[in-house]
Amino acid sequence: MHLRHLVLLSALIALSTAPAIAAAHSRRTASAHSFAKHPAKTKLVGQRTIDDDRATQIQSALIRAGYLTGSPSGHWDADTEAAMGRLQADNGWQTKLVPDSRAIIKLGLGPTPDAPPTAAIPTTPVATAQR
Repeated sequence: MHLRHLVLLSALIALSTAPAIAAAHSRRTASAHSFAKHPAKTKLVGQRTIDDDRATQIQSALIRAGYLTGSPSGHWDADTEAAMGRLQADNGWQTKLVPDSRAIIKLGLGPTPDAPPTAAIPTTPVATAQR
């Protein structure tokens, strides 16, 4: 009988301490709320603005094509963006991102067929080191 009381008492102690151990352990883990304090930073890729010289070239081409009036300002402004959007829409291209590479080529400002490749691949064989 004494052994039965000892087993029963041990079981009661184990059951009463299990929630306390589980609660202490769960406080050490990261919660979903802690991630909201430090949102993931997104890395922006690609060109952010259009260079003033390039803006002048594009504006001149848009004026020649009849999509922009006046003289080139040299700055990528709302009028230039709207003119480029009209050019792209007239050709059935997307209008959310301007300028589209196809629009640049259509304006005659893209790569030329006889231009040398701009890849970073050497044109002459590179000697390899022998061991």
